[in-house]
Amino acid sequence: MAGGRGSHARRERYPMPDDVRQELTGRGLDAAYAERPPYQQNDYLGWIGRAKRRKHERGASHRCSTSLQAGSAT
Repeated sequence: MAGGRGSHARRERYPMPDDVRQELTGRGLDAAYAERPPYQQNDYLGWIGRAKRRKHERGASHRCSTSLQAGSAT
């Protein structure tokens, strides 16, 4: 079944966050987003979600480092 669609694993489907929907609507990009194939829409949402998590993780890491540094100074 070389090249057949049946050989591909199903991808995780990402929900559309409210803030992303508001951004698309506010910038008049609803139609442009809707014109993309479903896999691209899903990829966009995945990229956005991962970026948000990385930002949150960096913030948590920074807070932890700051806390540890403050504790080691006393």
